[in-house]
Parts: sequence; C-alpha cells; structure tokens
Amino acid sequence: MNRRRRIYEGKAKILYEGPEPGTLVQHFKDDATAFNAKKHEIIDGKGVLNNRISEYIFQNLNDIGVPTHFLRRLNMREQLIREVEIIPLEVVVRNVAAGSLSTRLGIEEGTQLPRSIIEFYYKNDALGDPMVSEEHITAFGWAAPQEIDDIMSLAIRVNDFLSGLFLGAGIRLVDFKMECGRLWENDMVRIVVADEISPDSCRLWDMKTNEKMDKDRFRRDLGGLVEAYSEVAKRLGILTESDNPAAKPGPTLVKG
Repeated sequence: MNRRRRIYEGKAKILYEGPEPGTLVQHFKDDATAFNAKKHEIIDGKGVLNNRISEYIFQNLNDIGVPTHFLRRLNMREQLIREVEIIPLEVVVRNVAAGSLSTRLGIEEGTQLPRSIIEFYYKNDALGDPMVSEEHITAFGWAAPQEIDDIMSLAIRVNDFLSGLFLGAGIRLVDFKMECGRLWENDMVRIVVADEISPDSCRLWDMKTNEKMDKDRFRRDLGGLVEAYSEVAKRLGILTESDNPAAKPGPTLVKG
C-alpha cells in the first residue's frame, strides 16, 4: 500500500485510492478538531480507536441490512470502503437535548426529547456547516426528494440500532451525526451510510453518571478523551477488559 494516491484529506481522515476499481482506503488520523478546526490537537491513539469502533458499528449495520460503504478493516488505522459520491449534508439525529439544540431553543441539556428529531446541515466549513431545511436541499439540488426520504429512513434505522447497541453497554445515545453517499451499481444508484460513526460523531453519556464519553471531552476541555473512547470500545467488546490504555502509549486492541 506504499505510495498510494491521496484522493482527499479531511480534519480526521485521509482517503487514498483503493486496490480495486470503485474502492478507497480510509485512514483515521489522531487529529482532534472542534469548532470547524479552530481548536486542533493531536491525541495519540484516537485514530486507532475510531477505526475499530466505526468498523464494529458499520459491520453490524451491514449485517442487519442497512447499506453502508464499509467493506473490511485493513489494519489498525485503515479500512477498505466503497467509493461513493458524498451528499453534502450532515444528518443529525437527536434523542436528548444537548449542544447547539439546547443553545438554539433554550432547552436544558439532558432533557429527553418528545421524539427523535432529524436535522440537516450543509457541509461547508467556510460557512460553519449551517442548518438547512428540506426546501433548501431540493432547491439547490443537493439531494432529490426521494433521496431525502431514503436518508431519513436510514437515519431512523441507524438510530434504532445504535440506541439499542449502546443501551446494552450502559451508554445513552444523546445524538449522532451521519453522512450518506450515492453508490452506483451498474445503472442503479442507491443511498448508503458513509464516512464514520464513532465517539467523534456521537454524543454518548454513561447511563448511571451522565459522564461524557465522546468528543465533548475535547470540545469542553474535560480531558481524558482516549480513556473515554477506550471505555466505549471495552463496553462494546472491542477492547479486552485487562487493557489499560491510559498507562500505555497506545491502546491494545482485540485482533479481528
């Protein structure tokens, strides 16, 4: 995999040309960013944990029939994915009031919402990823009405799966961000879940203590980000119980 052609580099990942047509290699970096990269640090071990957690979630989604771009993990930091056309939207599913929702609407953080709420944000760092409506999405051609329906259907299915998965690990799924892409199969195109799903893109609180186990630890200067991500991985069965990542230069992971 040496001297691969770099296709794209984002804040937390790099995409390389894949070994076969229609594939890419997704590399997880140790970069931690917040507030559209205004805050930035390198946190050793973060990329390894996100790769493994995202692999676990995407493989399980594939297994229950939710289409994703994920094919298989290649190594500790990389996975093989299908090449898709990313739809320029961030899809946020909220179960509990937190973050910008609490700020915008004056709802106390931690308030259980009457039902899950799906929001759309236009992926544009220069504009601060503004919130948009379905009218904006169709008017500017970012996605067709049927594609929006497909995206919302996927978002509901992913939310149901993740809520149950984390509940079983003693973790409350407050909200999460999801991205989707268009996957061409011959003359057919379908919408699939893309990018990653990890503690970088979810708000995860301990069920008993409400302790934050996600990137808010970095956003809010709480510290202990790798320890929190490691705890999520342990509870999902990805890390062995005997590991102590805080005492090591990098987390030791179960071989998959």
